[in-house]
Amino acid sequence: CTKETLLELGINYWNVDPTGFEYPVKSVPWDPKDALDPALAEIRDNRGYSYADIITVHPDHLPDFENKVKAFQEEHIHDAEEIRYILGGSGYFDVRDFQDKWVRIHIKTGDLMTLPEGIYHRFTCDSDNYIHAMRLFKG
Repeated sequence: CTKETLLELGINYWNVDPTGFEYPVKSVPWDPKDALDPALAEIRDNRGYSYADIITVHPDHLPDFENKVKAFQEEHIHDAEEIRYILGGSGYFDVRDFQDKWVRIHIKTGDLMTLPEGIYHRFTCDSDNYIHAMRLFKG
Protein backbone atom coordinates (compact mmCIF):
# COMPACT_ATOMS: atom_id res chain seq x y z
CA CYS A 1 0.00 0.00 0.00
CA THR A 2 1.45 3.37 -0.96
CA LYS A 3 1.48 6.52 1.13
CA GLU A 4 -0.68 8.17 -1.56
CA THR A 5 -3.32 5.45 -1.20
CA LEU A 6 -3.30 5.94 2.56
CA LEU A 7 -3.83 9.69 2.19
CA GLU A 8 -6.69 9.15 -0.28
CA LEU A 9 -8.41 6.99 2.34
CA GLY A 10 -7.89 9.63 5.04
CA ILE A 11 -5.14 7.68 6.80
CA ASN A 12 -2.28 9.75 8.18
CA TYR A 13 1.16 8.16 8.51
CA TRP A 14 4.42 9.05 10.24
CA ASN A 15 7.59 7.11 10.90
CA VAL A 16 8.69 7.71 14.50
CA ASP A 17 11.66 5.56 15.50
CA PRO A 18 11.11 4.33 19.08
CA THR A 19 14.74 3.24 19.42
CA GLY A 20 16.33 4.70 22.54
CA PHE A 21 13.05 5.24 24.38
CA GLU A 22 11.64 2.92 27.04
CA TYR A 23 7.99 1.85 26.96
CA PRO A 24 6.25 -0.66 29.23
CA VAL A 25 5.11 -4.04 27.88
CA LYS A 26 1.60 -3.19 29.05
CA SER A 27 0.11 -0.09 30.59
CA VAL A 28 -3.60 0.59 30.74
CA PRO A 29 -3.80 3.54 30.97
CA TRP A 30 -0.54 5.24 30.03
CA ASP A 31 -0.09 9.01 30.13
CA PRO A 32 1.16 10.21 26.73
CA LYS A 33 2.74 13.18 28.52
CA ASP A 34 5.28 10.62 29.77
CA ALA A 35 6.61 10.31 26.22
CA LEU A 36 10.22 11.48 26.13
CA ASP A 37 10.48 11.22 22.35
CA PRO A 38 10.18 14.78 20.96
CA ALA A 39 8.77 13.55 17.61
CA LEU A 40 5.97 11.62 19.37
CA ALA A 41 5.36 14.56 21.73
CA GLU A 42 4.95 16.92 18.78
CA ILE A 43 2.39 14.68 17.06
CA ARG A 44 0.61 14.15 20.40
CA ASP A 45 0.37 17.88 21.07
CA ASN A 46 -0.53 18.90 17.51
CA ARG A 47 -3.35 16.35 17.31
CA GLY A 48 -4.62 16.71 20.88
CA TYR A 49 -4.00 13.18 22.15
CA SER A 50 -4.39 13.18 25.93
CA TYR A 51 -4.86 9.51 26.79
CA ALA A 52 -3.04 6.34 25.77
CA ASP A 53 -2.52 2.72 26.56
CA ILE A 54 0.16 0.26 25.58
CA ILE A 55 -0.38 -3.39 24.77
CA THR A 56 1.77 -6.28 23.62
CA VAL A 57 -0.01 -8.81 21.44
CA HIS A 58 1.91 -12.04 21.98
CA PRO A 59 0.97 -15.35 23.62
CA ASP A 60 3.28 -14.59 26.59
CA HIS A 61 1.80 -11.13 27.26
CA LEU A 62 -1.88 -11.15 26.26
CA PRO A 63 -4.24 -13.35 28.28
CA ASP A 64 -6.57 -15.40 26.07
CA PHE A 65 -4.32 -14.59 23.10
CA GLU A 66 -6.07 -16.79 20.51
CA ASN A 67 -9.55 -15.35 21.19
CA LYS A 68 -8.27 -11.77 21.35
CA VAL A 69 -6.53 -12.13 17.98
CA LYS A 70 -9.72 -13.62 16.50
CA ALA A 71 -11.66 -10.60 17.79
CA PHE A 72 -9.12 -8.20 16.23
CA GLN A 73 -9.61 -9.98 12.89
CA GLU A 74 -13.34 -9.23 12.88
CA GLU A 75 -14.23 -6.31 10.65
CA HIS A 76 -15.34 -3.34 12.75
CA ILE A 77 -15.74 0.43 12.74
CA HIS A 78 -15.21 3.19 15.32
CA ASP A 79 -16.98 6.48 15.92
CA ALA A 80 -13.64 8.20 16.58
CA GLU A 81 -10.20 8.34 14.99
CA GLU A 82 -8.05 5.29 15.77
CA ILE A 83 -4.35 5.90 16.36
CA ARG A 84 -1.66 3.22 16.50
CA TYR A 85 2.04 3.67 17.14
CA ILE A 86 4.07 0.48 16.68
CA LEU A 87 6.79 0.22 19.30
CA GLY A 88 7.96 -3.23 18.25
CA GLY A 89 7.06 -6.12 16.00
CA SER A 90 4.71 -5.98 13.05
CA GLY A 91 1.28 -6.92 11.75
CA TYR A 92 -1.41 -5.99 9.26
CA PHE A 93 -4.27 -3.53 9.23
CA ASP A 94 -6.81 -4.15 6.52
CA VAL A 95 -9.08 -1.23 5.59
CA ARG A 96 -11.89 -0.95 3.09
CA ASP A 97 -11.32 1.43 0.20
CA PHE A 98 -13.99 3.50 -1.57
CA GLN A 99 -14.84 0.53 -3.83
CA ASP A 100 -15.40 -1.62 -0.73
CA LYS A 101 -12.25 -3.67 -1.40
CA TRP A 102 -9.72 -4.57 1.28
CA VAL A 103 -6.41 -2.71 1.28
CA ARG A 104 -3.67 -4.36 3.36
CA ILE A 105 -1.27 -2.15 5.32
CA HIS A 106 1.85 -3.82 6.71
CA ILE A 107 2.73 -1.98 9.91
CA LYS A 108 6.03 -2.36 11.67
CA THR A 109 8.22 -0.80 14.33
CA GLY A 110 8.18 2.99 14.07
CA ASP A 111 4.93 3.27 12.11
CA LEU A 112 2.38 5.67 13.54
CA MET A 113 -0.91 5.93 11.68
CA THR A 114 -4.41 7.19 12.16
CA LEU A 115 -7.52 5.53 10.80
CA PRO A 116 -10.33 8.03 10.30
CA GLU A 117 -13.64 7.75 12.06
CA GLY A 118 -16.03 5.52 10.13
CA ILE A 119 -13.56 3.39 8.17
CA TYR A 120 -14.11 -0.37 8.27
CA HIS A 121 -10.99 -2.21 9.33
CA ARG A 122 -9.51 -5.26 10.99
CA PHE A 123 -6.12 -6.25 12.39
CA THR A 124 -4.03 -9.39 12.43
CA CYS A 125 -0.56 -10.28 13.58
CA ASP A 126 1.94 -11.49 11.04
CA SER A 127 3.73 -14.85 11.34
CA ASP A 128 5.79 -13.65 14.33
CA ASN A 129 2.64 -13.24 16.48
CA TYR A 130 4.18 -10.19 18.14
CA ILE A 131 3.31 -6.52 18.10
CA HIS A 132 3.94 -3.92 20.81
CA ALA A 133 1.67 -0.96 20.22
CA MET A 134 0.52 2.29 21.75
CA ARG A 135 -3.05 3.41 21.22
CA LEU A 136 -3.59 7.14 21.53
CA PHE A 137 -6.91 8.89 22.11
CA LYS A 138 -8.34 12.40 22.14
CA GLY A 139 -10.18 13.66 25.19
